[in-house]
Amino acid sequence: MANPEECRTALEQLSQNLAKANGNVRSAASLDRSLSCRLTDLDLTFTGVLRDGRIQQVTQAPGAPTEKADIRLTMTSDDLVALVGGRLNFASAWAGGRVKLEAGIRDLLRLRTLL
Repeated sequence: MANPEECRTALEQLSQNLAKANGNVRSAASLDRSLSCRLTDLDLTFTGVLRDGRIQQVTQAPGAPTEKADIRLTMTSDDLVALVGGRLNFASAWAGGRVKLEAGIRDLLRLRTLL
């Protein structure tokens, strides 16, 4: 199980990866939406804002999110670290139920580029 600091580092790396992206990926990442990432094994939620192609204003709190974010991810800490590290494919993890993604239909259509 990854610890909270490793998860925060993974989210920072994801933010950096999004900021360096080009083309359709950059366009999909340029949403201005609230974001939450619930880590079930740590009973911890990271929240932030996806803005200008980066994840900004990241905070963490114990338990489930207190507010419903526009884009909601749920997974284990190890899966977060593996996804960002390129050792786990998002589409297969999502299809296999290891990762849960919830968002409005318009956001899902734009985010599919990132998958």
